[in-house]
Amino acid sequence: MSGEVKILGFAGSLRKNSYSKGLLRAASESLPEGAKLEIFDLEGIPPFNQDLEANMPARVKEFKAKIKAADAILISTPEYNYSVSGVLKNAIDWASRPYGDNSFDGKPVAVMSESIGMLGGSRAQYVLRQSFVFLNMHPVNRPEVMVPFAADKFDANGVLIDKASKGFIKDLLTSLVSWTRELKGV
Repeated sequence: MSGEVKILGFAGSLRKNSYSKGLLRAASESLPEGAKLEIFDLEGIPPFNQDLEANMPARVKEFKAKIKAADAILISTPEYNYSVSGVLKNAIDWASRPYGDNSFDGKPVAVMSESIGMLGGSRAQYVLRQSFVFLNMHPVNRPEVMVPFAADKFDANGVLIDKASKGFIKDLLTSLVSWTRELKGV
């Protein structure tokens, strides 16, 4: 790892102005010094099909390569039916396959969530954190970024306007960069 911490961020929503993508845009404006965030759009990743593992679709290969090149991962997730979106679960499945080629192995990871309800996507985060165990990822445990009542905290273009949430995101990124450096021994 060079002096700069390279973070790959992706959202579990395909909608252009989704709240999840809005959290990533807010993160790109709150990076600590010495960190860079690249945002990858999961659009175009087909449904997982184990028959295609030997000859993965180009978009999946691109996603896996970007994960491997990153020093850390930032996931922004909505909460659908007490869990993560199918889009996000599908992308994680592709990136961790085939067996023995888990792109996430050993990566530091931070997660943010939002929902229109009062729990802010917490249940989706807990599902992700369970997956992090099997994927051998190293999550940032605190601070937790869970944005409740998201419809009140984003404008019509999906831009985060809530100052408190922006502060939590900044703190999360600072923790992610520090955790990444600690794990890498830098």
